[in-house]
Amino acid sequence: MRQFIVDAFTEKIFSGNPAAVCVVEDFPPDDLMQNIARENNLSETAFAVKEDDFYRLRWFTPAAEVDFCGHATLATAFVILTQLEQDLSAVEFQTLSGKFSVERKGKLFEMNFPAYEPKKIPVTDVMQAAVGAKVLEAYLARDLLMILDSAEAVEALAPDLNKLSKLDGMTQAVSAAGDEFDCVSRVFAPKVGVPEDPVTGSTHCLIAPYWSGRLGKQKLTARQASARGGVLYCEVLGERVKISGSAALFAVADLKL
Repeated sequence: MRQFIVDAFTEKIFSGNPAAVCVVEDFPPDDLMQNIARENNLSETAFAVKEDDFYRLRWFTPAAEVDFCGHATLATAFVILTQLEQDLSAVEFQTLSGKFSVERKGKLFEMNFPAYEPKKIPVTDVMQAAVGAKVLEAYLARDLLMILDSAEAVEALAPDLNKLSKLDGMTQAVSAAGDEFDCVSRVFAPKVGVPEDPVTGSTHCLIAPYWSGRLGKQKLTARQASARGGVLYCEVLGERVKISGSAALFAVADLKL
């Protein structure tokens, strides 16, 4: 089985969010896919199978299969469009969360995702204890989004991961308005075995609609301020959000299975 390691949401290796990508003739047994993801120990390992004019796509963290992952979708599209089917300019995926399309536009890969509606919920003492900073507002969809008062507060955050894992949402995100960027965020996913996700496309399906409404802007440039860091170009279109990013190939390997 051939495996590609791709750094997503970056133009250079050793930054962005690394994902493993395996394009196979048929999906291996679930336990084997989970073991490969655990062995890789990256936030996501993606498995894709071509079927007619689209690909079926599944994502695994080291701990579990998930229903939606943005950066591994970008990484898989990058592999297909730059390594396997270079004559294509776009690819469509069938996933647990429906159909996604990805179009290559120069150095960027534009993903068309469903937008999450930010539903405001009360800020609790438990949230603030988990985050370790003052939370101004909180919103819940698939993920939990907590708004802080500055980009500096987001970057300096040292949350209690055990307490975060007890909060609502598959991931727990913190965000604030930026200076060079429209917004700055960090995303944590201890519930699925990922303490901090370096750059998270799926959670920006919540972050981008929030900041679009707050700033009155349809197009946003977002920075995820993890240690590796990455940039996401977002366009909010009602019930859809387009998220674009670059990618860089780090390695290609043959798995001895």
